[in-house]
Amino acid sequence: MDWSPLWISMKTAAAATVITFFLGIFAAHRVMKIRGRLVWFLDGLFNLPLVLPPTVAGFFLLVLFGKHGPIGEFLSLFGIQIVFKWSATVVAAVVIAFPLMYRSAKAAFEQVDPNLIFAARTLGMSEIRIFWKINMPLALPGVISGGILAFARALGEFGATLMIAGNIPKVTQTIPVAIYMAVQGSRMDRAAVWVIIIVIISFTVVFLMNYLPNRKRKYGTKEEGE
Repeated sequence: MDWSPLWISMKTAAAATVITFFLGIFAAHRVMKIRGRLVWFLDGLFNLPLVLPPTVAGFFLLVLFGKHGPIGEFLSLFGIQIVFKWSATVVAAVVIAFPLMYRSAKAAFEQVDPNLIFAARTLGMSEIRIFWKINMPLALPGVISGGILAFARALGEFGATLMIAGNIPKVTQTIPVAIYMAVQGSRMDRAAVWVIIIVIISFTVVFLMNYLPNRKRKYGTKEEGE
């Protein structure tokens, strides 16, 4: 059995998670500082891939990164091609997974007590130092959960990936694409293997999402003295 879809999916999900992790934190932090109607527009734009069908998102990516698209033409000047390359699977995963990271980071930052930030400013701390010393440590559990969710979403991305990356064995064939092609070819046994693998990985991701941010809590027991 060809195991390349597993390695391609894990590599794609890892790369997409790193990108969305920093992009999501940056976008959430900046949006929270904006006032007025612009914040509604940006918030809607950043959450749009969450509600659009993945094939629609893939269509927009194909238009942008295609040979005659604005980004595709610009990159071609440097000999870079995105469409139907492994990098296309990363682009698709980043776009689809980004809203989950953005929403999680934004919700985590909103839970930080603003009085702590005001106090830090009165003590003369810079905004950068406040971000790293107060915002990030207090919002870290939510940020970690967002990163784990983004990884799981990137791992399971199918529609946009098929649109912009296609199905090229050993290059762009991820696990979801491999499942689809196996079913289309009536190879249900192979599809079942991939389904079991991705279910195990997804369950592990969900377990970590619940465990890591709350590992210091005791479930089902009461603290001493209560």
